[in-house]
Amino acid sequence: MIICAGKNESFDFARSVGIGLVESAIQLTKIVIEEKPTTLFFVGTAGSYGNYKPFDVITTNKASNIELGFLDDLCYTPIQNKIVIEFNNVSHETNEQIMPIVNSSNYITTDKKASRALLKMEIELENMEFFSILHVAQIFKIPCCGLFVITNYCDENAHKDFIKNHAKAKELIALHVEKNMKTYQ
Repeated sequence: MIICAGKNESFDFARSVGIGLVESAIQLTKIVIEEKPTTLFFVGTAGSYGNYKPFDVITTNKASNIELGFLDDLCYTPIQNKIVIEFNNVSHETNEQIMPIVNSSNYITTDKKASRALLKMEIELENMEFFSILHVAQIFKIPCCGLFVITNYCDENAHKDFIKNHAKAKELIALHVEKNMKTYQ
């Protein structure tokens, strides 16, 4: 089953699950219980902490939930904050060999210092939903992976660049999925 966040990031070929960590976890859990998909494939956009450039296409099965306060030792967590899910049908046309970690938070990073700190932790990208998508997949033992098109760097221009690049990024997602549809079903 192909899934996406929804609202301004919807696709005809994907089920919307909601924006952010909470909405996506609740809606995806409901879908999994009712429809029992055998695989999950999330498509969406992401910000780059610096090593990927706008319009790069990335496929990965790794996510984290690192809040920015964690970078400055202002908090800790007793729960799992990194997930890797098995998914065997990843397209060979993307950078899947690298399989970067996508960080998820309900907030968008706009600070270069924070981006560099996340890179030092080997976290490359930012998408608001992916950690909760993988967490639901892990709980229900469903193979899962995500395809992301980079819209922006996570810096002071993050929102402006996201807005400027979002439509083209959505087109690239649709083209990639259309070309590889059988791989993701």
